Amino acid sequence: MKIPSLATMARTLSIGALVLLSGCKAELLDPKGAVGMQEKHLMLTALWLMLIVVIPVIIMTLVFAWRYRSTNTKATYAPRWSHSTAIEAVVWIIPCIIIAILATLTWTSTHELDPYKPLKSDVKPLNIDVVAMDWKWLFIYPDLNIATVNQIAMPVGTPVNFRITSATVMNSFFIPQLGSQIYAMSGMQTKLSLIADHPGTYAGISSNFSGPGFSGMRFTAIATDQKGFDDWVAKARATDNPLTKTVYAELNKPSEDNKVTFYSSTPPSMFDFILNTQMAAIAGTDSPVCTRASNNLVAAAE
Repeated sequence: MKIPSLATMARTLSIGALVLLSGCKAELLDPKGAVGMQEKHLMLTALWLMLIVVIPVIIMTLVFAWRYRSTNTKATYAPRWSHSTAIEAVVWIIPCIIIAILATLTWTSTHELDPYKPLKSDVKPLNIDVVAMDWKWLFIYPDLNIATVNQIAMPVGTPVNFRITSATVMNSFFIPQLGSQIYAMSGMQTKLSLIADHPGTYAGISSNFSGPGFSGMRFTAIATDQKGFDDWVAKARATDNPLTKTVYAELNKPSEDNKVTFYSSTPPSMFDFILNTQMAAIAGTDSPVCTRASNNLVAAAE
């Protein structure tokens, strides 16, 4: 039986990997915002550093298996060999250096890419409140007094400050081409700062399994020029579909494969109302602080 050469095996594995990956959308490797670009650079840098160890190990494994196969009688057989200072130095020093570099990169990038840290820009940021539901996304624009389901829009080059919570179980808010994902948790608030540097329509997902409607819990993020954004806001305001307390209660019921919906107005402090309602539910009706806060916000929502 003829054993294939290492070159043939390498070509076969490469072709197989390309076939398996041909249906993947490498959105993380095609960022359209400053945060996404920095994260891509960090991922590739860490990958190349780790491959410094991985590739030689794979090559040596194949070479050793081929050289010291049972049919190769020319290979040196040294059963009493047990130690080499040179080999010990290589297999310990190089990985330690790489780990030290990765630790430094992780430390610096963790602070530079802190999702709570506002992005530096001369442009006034846009505020968007995010509420994860079963199985849809509610987006509230508190400064513009509008809301949407499963669609957001933002001007290109404008930083966006997200406040994120959940009206149900834990989810994860993620726009792969713009940057970081962050959890949406009931009764808690998280934050995220992103920016789109190029116009386009980008996919948004929940990256945390949350039940039977999880696969349809998707939204779109539209990055456009200022005129396009103003037109989008005007379209929402023209729907004559206010987000009242009653409408919100109906919206909050579990539903799957929800279409994009616009709300022409929202009650004041709608995000705080949702957040504190969940806090009261978690703490129980006997919590006077949560009950009082919920009652005040219910009155505002009405």
